[in-house]
Amino acid sequence: MVFAILKINASDKLLPNITLGFKLYDSCYSEGRSLRGATRILSGEKNGVPNFNCNKDHMPLAIIGDMLSKASVPLARILGLYRYPQISYAAGLPLLSDKIEFPSFLRTTYSIDYESFVIAQLVKYFNWTWVGLICSDNDLGTSGAQLLTREIEKNGGCIAFQEALPIFPSIKSIYRIIGVIEKSRATVIILCCTIENLVSLMEQISFHNISEKVWMGTTGWSTSDFPRRDILTTLNGSLGLAVQTGKIPGFREFLYSIHPSIFLDDPFMKTFWENAFHCVWPENDVYNYTSQGLLDDGSVWCTGEERLDSIDVNIYDVYNFKYTYNVHNAVFAVAHALHQMNNCVPGKGPFKNGSCAQVHNHQPRQLLHYIKKVVFNNTAGDQIYFDENGDVPIYVDILNWQLFPNGSNQYVHIGIYDASSPKGQELKIWLNKILWYGGYSHVPVSVCSDPCPKGYRRAALQGQKTCWFDCLPCSDGEILNPNDDTECLKCPEDKWPDSRKEKCLPKLMQFLSYEESLGYALACISILFCLLTFSVFCLFLVKQKTPIVKANNRELSYLLLISLMFGFLCPLTFIGRPNQITCMIRQVMFAVIFSLCVSALLAKTINVIMIFSATNPDSKLKKLVGLRIPIYIVPGCTIIQIILCIVWLTTAAPFAEFNMAAEIGIIVIECNEGSRVLFACVLGYMGLLATISLSVAFLARKLPDTFNETKFITFSMLVFASVWVTFIPAYLSTKGKQTVAVEIFAILSSSAGFLVCIFSPKCYMILLHPEMNSKQYITGRNVRN
Repeated sequence: MVFAILKINASDKLLPNITLGFKLYDSCYSEGRSLRGATRILSGEKNGVPNFNCNKDHMPLAIIGDMLSKASVPLARILGLYRYPQISYAAGLPLLSDKIEFPSFLRTTYSIDYESFVIAQLVKYFNWTWVGLICSDNDLGTSGAQLLTREIEKNGGCIAFQEALPIFPSIKSIYRIIGVIEKSRATVIILCCTIENLVSLMEQISFHNISEKVWMGTTGWSTSDFPRRDILTTLNGSLGLAVQTGKIPGFREFLYSIHPSIFLDDPFMKTFWENAFHCVWPENDVYNYTSQGLLDDGSVWCTGEERLDSIDVNIYDVYNFKYTYNVHNAVFAVAHALHQMNNCVPGKGPFKNGSCAQVHNHQPRQLLHYIKKVVFNNTAGDQIYFDENGDVPIYVDILNWQLFPNGSNQYVHIGIYDASSPKGQELKIWLNKILWYGGYSHVPVSVCSDPCPKGYRRAALQGQKTCWFDCLPCSDGEILNPNDDTECLKCPEDKWPDSRKEKCLPKLMQFLSYEESLGYALACISILFCLLTFSVFCLFLVKQKTPIVKANNRELSYLLLISLMFGFLCPLTFIGRPNQITCMIRQVMFAVIFSLCVSALLAKTINVIMIFSATNPDSKLKKLVGLRIPIYIVPGCTIIQIILCIVWLTTAAPFAEFNMAAEIGIIVIECNEGSRVLFACVLGYMGLLATISLSVAFLARKLPDTFNETKFITFSMLVFASVWVTFIPAYLSTKGKQTVAVEIFAILSSSAGFLVCIFSPKCYMILLHPEMNSKQYITGRNVRN
């Protein structure tokens, strides 16, 4: 305050030609002393007389103080009656913001309610969900505990325990609190109390060696100097809030320049000097600098030649201050208000009829009006003003207690809370500056239940606080709600959770493609069998005049081989990404080709029967030989299948669709068969043809002939029937692209069965035993038979 007044008096711009003075009263943390000081100020007498002003000429213009809320409240009640300006630099009681009850009270600090909010934000920032709370057993402590509990619980945290610290030390109560601390899992404990309440508790906590706790304090004690090293050791690594520590240019030099010869009327200078240098002033002459030597008790005489800059900065700290910045702002607020009052233009003033107040003769309420309206930039460049409640903008420093090996401690500035910052950016923490208990750099954990793993939601336990919970996994297709870890969200139908169930990713598109090994292998097999069939066809063309090729209708053999070639190529339409065209072609092509194959086999079988009947004079079928019925069986049976397919395609054709449910986390691109009834009719008709062909071939298998092809047709139809009967359960038990692979395998297997069973014996005789492929050999065999 003295420094600020000297600066103002030395300024040519602020209150020129006006000199400010001051009166200093020490309330000694006592409401009674604070009231006595106020009475002296208001009455102008050492022994104050209430309601009388005995020395108007020496009335202070405003009161800067008190520091504590408990002393500021009674002071503000009296000063409010007279609208006498009062600016406190440390009183944080929320009640003091009530301008009806305290109309003349202002402060350059913030309401303690905001401390609860800032502490709750710190607890949330460090993910502490299980914290202890110890508050003073008074109105301020109780209201602060209630507000702090509400803010912490609003952010998802819980209070592990809440204890009241007696105003007057009680060893029984302290032991009870220590027992609660030792049993609790909470590693973070918030202390909402003042230094005088806290010392006795911290002494016992140090004695019980309670370590590995993070103590978090309010401005009531977080920057206090504790008398014992063991308390400092216990508090090492703790966090605390402090009022803003702004820059005051020139203040450090001013503190180093202090000397008893400069401040002759300062009653505290003598005591300060003796404590700072551990010396004693001669009682008969405080400033007798020539006195030298030791006193009887070993003390040293003060000479006045001691230098303040030689004192350890931990003892005489000229860098960090508790409320100095707020005091500086309070004094300058009064000075700027007086300056505006002094510059008032008559007729344009703020009072009745535009009148102005005289800076040397005004009412307290008039200065109070100017102080409430004042807006200025202090020496640090920060804008200072008071809101409608008499409070300044919220700006809180966050400190970290750090103890050094030499026994000194330091409050390291590790963050700020600036309410004027954009929303969500008010809190700023520099983690690399923090030193936790034990010298660790990682953030301690203070939770009731361990955090749930990724992909698990919190499930509250009945009858317990929200911080007690079980972890339940999110169901398939769900992710953890990023805004609420107690519930899971279902992914959209076309998306699926990642492995950690944190976000929904697009599902993989699955179909049997040529790029993958299975599709590539099936395509190669299909082409190889097609080429093999084509080779057999070429062989038959070359040997078309031989008896084996001519046996049982050479044209039907050609038709069957051509059908098989297309049958082996049919799986190629099943491989690749399904679309509208391939879905319509592949099943129709499969049905028509196999109907053609089976009807050709049926015609060959009937042809064998009719040829045998022609050689039997007693056969009733002999009359049908001339009708050439086998020629009409193939087109007739195939046309019926073609008609069914046309009806199917025109009424409810197959189409490509995205199957979300076939496989978990995968979108299967497949063909929907459209009308399942018509599809069943197409397959049923093909099955009917196969059944008739198998039955006829089975009955004709023992007919006497040199080369009875019905035996091989029977084997081929048995293979065909076996493959497709086995196909049904395999088809139903697979999903996705495996279903398509199973159908392709069935097509290739049944087609290969036809090729091997019917044509391999003929190729064997043509290629390896050409002597058997002659009319003479066949005729000879007939004779022998």
